[in-house]
Amino acid sequence: MFRVTRRYQFAASHRLHTAALGEEENRRLYGKCNNPHGHGHNYVVEVSARGPLDPATSSAVDTGRLDGLVAREVLGPFHQRNLNLDIAAFAGTVPTSENLAAEICRRLKAAWSTEFPGPWPKLDRIRVAETARNIFEINADEIE
Repeated sequence: MFRVTRRYQFAASHRLHTAALGEEENRRLYGKCNNPHGHGHNYVVEVSARGPLDPATSSAVDTGRLDGLVAREVLGPFHQRNLNLDIAAFAGTVPTSENLAAEICRRLKAAWSTEFPGPWPKLDRIRVAETARNIFEINADEIE
């Protein structure tokens, strides 16, 4: 079994703020990420899929198809967007990188069988690097 990981990038802005907390608590919890005007990141997203080696192609994952899926479901919708305002999934959810990784995973899982109709490959994990020090990872089987 092989795991194949592809790396993608997009730029987006967000503000970390929840109505469940007061202004002071939001500032304490989220720090500079609570800036009322938002701030941006150059996100690096890694998408991993796993599967057996196909004897006909000597590949485990058709990376061209994976690239197309990620372009449609992630890069197109998220690049140069304000996550708070432009992405419906974050209308009532704080767009933390944890929530961003989960949303990317949900989108890819929902479209996966259209792009990969057979039993293999399977979406394995999503990894989002917000900064060089802040990296968030989720296994695809943890998201419904």
